[in-house]
Amino acid sequence: MEPAIEEILGAPRTWAVVGCSPNPARDSQRIAHLLRDRGHAIVPINPAEVEILGERCYPTVADAAAAGVAIDVVDVFRRSAQAGAHVDEAIAIGAEAVWLQLGVIDEEAAQRGRDAGLTVVMDRCPAIELARIERARGA
Repeated sequence: MEPAIEEILGAPRTWAVVGCSPNPARDSQRIAHLLRDRGHAIVPINPAEVEILGERCYPTVADAAAAGVAIDVVDVFRRSAQAGAHVDEAIAIGAEAVWLQLGVIDEEAAQRGRDAGLTVVMDRCPAIELARIERARGA
C-alpha cells in the first residue's frame, strides 16, 4: 500500500468528483457515494447537471473553488486525453492531491502535478484501495 493513498483516503477530505454522473449505475456516482459514506465531502463536477447525490454540482473545479468550496482532492473520471486539464485545475486551486481513476493515465500531467507539490495517484480506484486498507487493518 502506498502511504500517500492511505493518507488521502484515511482522513476526511473534500473531493471534487470530475465527471460525476447522475446515473447511479456509473462508477463515478458509485465512488462519490462511497467516499461520502466514508466521511469525505463530495463536490460533483459536471457541466450538464445542477445536483447529483443531493449535492450542488459545478461545471468545473475552478467554478467550485470560485464559489468558495475548498477542495482537497480532484478525482478525475475522464478520458486520459482530458485528464491534463483537470490536473491543471487542481494545481491552480491549490488542491492537495489529484486522483486519476482506473484507466486514466497521463504521465505528463501527473508530473506537472508532482512538480507543483500535489500528491498524484494514477490508474487506481478508491473502492479497491479502501478495501485493501481495511484488509490490512483486519477490518
